[in-house]
Amino acid sequence: MKLQPQMGVEGGALWLARVATQSLIEEVRLSPKPGLVDSRGNGAHHDLTLDLMERSAHSLSPTFHALALQSWQRPADIALRQLVGRLGREGEVQMMVATGGVNTHRGAIWALGLLVSAAAMHGLEGSSSDIAATAAKLASLPDSSAPKVFSKGLLATRRYRVHGAREEAQLGFPHIMNLALPQLRRSRQSGATEQQARLDALMAIMTSLSDTCVLSRAGLEGLEVMQNGARSVLVAGGTATVEGRAALAWLDKQMLALNASPGGAADLLAATLLMDSIAIDTTPLHTLI
Repeated sequence: MKLQPQMGVEGGALWLARVATQSLIEEVRLSPKPGLVDSRGNGAHHDLTLDLMERSAHSLSPTFHALALQSWQRPADIALRQLVGRLGREGEVQMMVATGGVNTHRGAIWALGLLVSAAAMHGLEGSSSDIAATAAKLASLPDSSAPKVFSKGLLATRRYRVHGAREEAQLGFPHIMNLALPQLRRSRQSGATEQQARLDALMAIMTSLSDTCVLSRAGLEGLEVMQNGARSVLVAGGTATVEGRAALAWLDKQMLALNASPGGAADLLAATLLMDSIAIDTTPLHTLI
């Protein structure tokens, strides 16, 4: 579904909120994802379920709506950056209430929230490169009200000296723009099903992402297993091939054995699905269910 011009600001904001929420739901239902919650089960998680993840996604719809409404055709400045930060933190509170205190989508609020705001700043007339560049500009501005605490992800970036979610956004989401979106399109064009194309896009992200969720759980060993395993899937021809599916199954077993879950890659896949729907140069989000 693409936005119709006559929808206006409120209609556009509601549309963006629906698509962002649906992107989160589509990501979590996508199966089989190595180490992650999906329609098969809880993956490497003991505190997450499919139902909980979907409840979390729905709780964020008002946040995405507010971000879109407040960002509509506004320039990237410190005032907007601080407003986006405040709305995002309020969204985290809503998420925690909905999940009983379980962090389900904190990283996704950051990534999808920035992209929703950037798309609204362009009045839903931006290309994927426009949206990514605007999101990067917004993410690079200071937010004086941001909490001065170290999350697990930030601790991992400091310990292992790698880029995290903040740098990914400030660089214009290279794992979406250079890896996931191109792979999604290539797989579709080669005849893969939508499910297979999305799994291939996830693998493309995992080949090089320094996923702080994996680093926090399984260290550098887990990260190496993730990256090499994802490469093996794509080298085998992707999940549309028997060999690619076998490589994916092997990677899933390895990630479970290491208790490693690539949550950062999952957030970027959801953001990829969002970009696939809202950018004027990409195809609409397809429904798997």
